[in-house]
Amino acid sequence: QVQLVESGGGLVQPGGALRLSCAASGSIFRINAMAWYRQAPGKERELVARITSYGTTNYADSVGGRFTISGDNAKNLVSLQMNSLKPEDTAVYYCNSNVLTTALTNDVVWGQGTLVTVSS
Repeated sequence: QVQLVESGGGLVQPGGALRLSCAASGSIFRINAMAWYRQAPGKERELVARITSYGTTNYADSVGGRFTISGDNAKNLVSLQMNSLKPEDTAVYYCNSNVLTTALTNDVVWGQGTLVTVSS
């Protein structure tokens, strides 16, 4: 099994910054990609940012230029630096990974979620 553990959520004022981290562990042969999704109250879960094992990144239009995703392949870590936060960024943020396991199966794994609240 593969587990994802997130950290770094919390309360921040508009215009502030937060950094989320996610560590993957378990039966990992190779991580193909890692991503951050978010789900605001009453809304569907949406992709925020994604990074592949080659370092290719893509972002939701709503966070482009404010958020930066980065990865450490050797440590199976992914981080999301969030700057210039807005109240509409308030959501539960979920780490996601597409993993090739040691059993050579492709699994999609989710973290438990971490709450980010942007409010004055």
